[in-house]
Amino acid sequence: MPKRALIEKRPWLLASLVAGISFYFVKDSHLPGLYQMAWKGAGVALLAVYALVRHHGLDSRQIAAVMALGALGDVLIEIDMLYGALAFLAGHIVAIWLYARHRRSALSTSQRLLAILLVPTVVWIAWSLPGDPMERPGIALYSTGLAVMAAMAWTSNFSRYRVGIGAMMFVISDLLIFSRLGPLSASALPGLLIWPLYYFGQFLICTGVIGELRSRDSATKAAIRA
Repeated sequence: MPKRALIEKRPWLLASLVAGISFYFVKDSHLPGLYQMAWKGAGVALLAVYALVRHHGLDSRQIAAVMALGALGDVLIEIDMLYGALAFLAGHIVAIWLYARHRRSALSTSQRLLAILLVPTVVWIAWSLPGDPMERPGIALYSTGLAVMAAMAWTSNFSRYRVGIGAMMFVISDLLIFSRLGPLSASALPGLLIWPLYYFGQFLICTGVIGELRSRDSATKAAIRA
């Protein structure tokens, strides 16, 4: 889409991109914590506004709630990881509800197998990452919700190339967060990858759901006119 059209028709999406991309370059700066938290939360919070503006209905309100809870998690995780995890988990539950209402009518064997294997694989990896065994049960519990969300996104009738891949990017981002508690605690790799994987994962999920909902509405209107 041309830049002018993006500004005129999707200003909230453009604002989200500006906030989300620019945060990557200030997240390790000396910017005061309160400002940095607000900056961090703005990227995904603006996706919630975009969802509400671009489509009206239960589905768009649900994906907006997912984005809003994600933005809340972005802020709260800077205060306490538990509070952030609870906000994200609530968002996963809302997303699971949305995807369950939009199940794909037919799945190939490979698609079904991936969805089945995804949950135990993600939970096992997440469980094994922390160096402190006391942290493992809570991380495994959260990761169960995360993995079920991704599996449901992958098997929903929304675009796998946007919603499905976006959910997988979210999973990888969270696994990198957990890796900081163990094998990658001294590595710079998580710091380089966590935010872009997370933000663009959420971006793909939100725009994928809203884009599909708008396409379906257009098809329904065209069928009625015909």
